[in-house]
Amino acid sequence: MQVSGMPPLGIIMLDTSFERPPGDVGNAASWPFPVLYRTVRGAMARAVVEGREEALLDAFVEAGEELKRQGAVALTTSCGFLVLRQSRLAARLSLPLATSSLMQIPSVQRLLPGKQRVGVITYDRDALTAKHFEQAGVTEPVPVAGLPKGGAFHSVIEGGRPYERGELETELLEIVETLILRELDIGAIVLECTNLPPFSHSISQRFGRPVFDILTLGRWLYASVCPFGSPAAQER
Repeated sequence: MQVSGMPPLGIIMLDTSFERPPGDVGNAASWPFPVLYRTVRGAMARAVVEGREEALLDAFVEAGEELKRQGAVALTTSCGFLVLRQSRLAARLSLPLATSSLMQIPSVQRLLPGKQRVGVITYDRDALTAKHFEQAGVTEPVPVAGLPKGGAFHSVIEGGRPYERGELETELLEIVETLILRELDIGAIVLECTNLPPFSHSISQRFGRPVFDILTLGRWLYASVCPFGSPAAQER
């Protein structure tokens, strides 16, 4: 439930048109506080995933600054692959910016007992490179599994197919299971793709691991710039 009087989190969006149910970064009902959205025209999903959006960096900066003018107190994005531009965008923007859920990996790794590791589920395994992890502050190898090319998620996000929750959930749970069976020391899951959080609870329930995603990152970021949840709370 959102609390009135709270300032918004700004979310820089890619240029997409698929359905975004509650839990998705692009649905305002996913957040317990107000959010504002600004779309970067021409920032198509495939171009960003493949790191071909560099010509649009000025447009990403302008989107962030416009969100600030509208009252946003911090910024995040709608694609985890934008972590590749974290340093460059943060240097130019005048609000705190967290581009990707992957930035949580170093902290999550320190939470885990024994020799457990963080596992990552990404939209495109081939496109996720060492440079992305370097920008996220990750220094050790991380087990990764990607959604299948031509599968349900890719068909919705890039192919325009209708959103079928059951089909998407089945595909995602199968990928998570494959990763956990392959890497038996995985103690937590980080979801790179911002369209996966509608299924975070299902993953946690099925596999008994904590799940971190763009929503956990956004809540953490928001709490840092809006302590105690609301201006009224700060006054007490």
